[in-house]
Amino acid sequence: MASISEERDRLARATAAGAAAHTAGPERERLRLPYGWGYLPLGLFLLVFPLFAGEFWAMQIGAYTLILGIVALSLMFLAGFGGMVSLAQMTVAGCAGYFFAIFGHSSVEAISLGWSAWLSMPLSLLVATAFATMVGLLASRTEGIYTIMITLAIAVAFFYFTRQNYELFNGYNGFAQIAPPAFFGLDWRDPTLFYYLCLAVALVCYAAVVYLRRSTFGLSVQALRDNQRRMRALGYHVAGHQVAAYATAGFMAALGGLLLVWLNGRISPGTIGVGPVIDILIIAVLGGLRHPIGPFLGALAFVLLDSFAIDLIERERFNTVIGLCFLAVVLFSPDGLLGLWARARDALARSGRPRS
Repeated sequence: MASISEERDRLARATAAGAAAHTAGPERERLRLPYGWGYLPLGLFLLVFPLFAGEFWAMQIGAYTLILGIVALSLMFLAGFGGMVSLAQMTVAGCAGYFFAIFGHSSVEAISLGWSAWLSMPLSLLVATAFATMVGLLASRTEGIYTIMITLAIAVAFFYFTRQNYELFNGYNGFAQIAPPAFFGLDWRDPTLFYYLCLAVALVCYAAVVYLRRSTFGLSVQALRDNQRRMRALGYHVAGHQVAAYATAGFMAALGGLLLVWLNGRISPGTIGVGPVIDILIIAVLGGLRHPIGPFLGALAFVLLDSFAIDLIERERFNTVIGLCFLAVVLFSPDGLLGLWARARDALARSGRPRS
């Protein structure tokens, strides 16, 4: 005869799976992308992209898209799976970049410690993940609009703290001349190599989110999103799971932050200002929060607009353009670009069916 604890665990797993299945109902099922061979053309294109594209496309379009996609993916994991909309993901990414400059080498020798990259990189990831955990501890006490407000308040507070603190963050100027580590004797500043580095990190983060989506932890987080009271009655520690989700998402955002500071070669308060913080939310919603590929689609659209919209309009009006695109997607496709993909796929399927 099964013990009470075993029965409770079985019921909890069934509840978590049922909640995930509920949220992946007919509408979510329509957004499911092909697996296996369906990704082969996309994978081949990503692999050969820097071979026929120029340095600008490989670095400023390809690598930048992947980096923003990684940071937005961390927000998609929190908001899409856990129902926790955090506006502090770019702040966590900036925290990793700042501490990599502090622990490693930069133009500000009076502050930078000059440690080896093998030491400064894991330490900066650790500090950023700890910072994300602290954000989770505060945000787990709130829900809904209050979660958005508390994470935005943390992001704004960190922005002004870095801007006004000169002893640790060098104030308004920040840090410059931050080079990527020379791992394995390779020059990672080369656009092609750096693109492949960003692609590898993006694939690892994507695979991790896909795995977590169907893992026990991921199903529990999705169940907490749908019914916290039931999960609490089953013995789950709601706040503990939410904090763990923030820490997991924070580690992904920290990886994106390291890549971002290596791409730009510098970091300053402008990197983590209110504008970049909101941009990550726009990217995630623009691409779609129902599948891990959505943030990368949103990042691609954002980077293309950011790079080429100035050819048609003034730079100062870019926010107007991205805002109008955001409103158009939200109004006509609440599921973002993924929703447009699903509609186009269904339309093609209907047009290919023989009429009776």
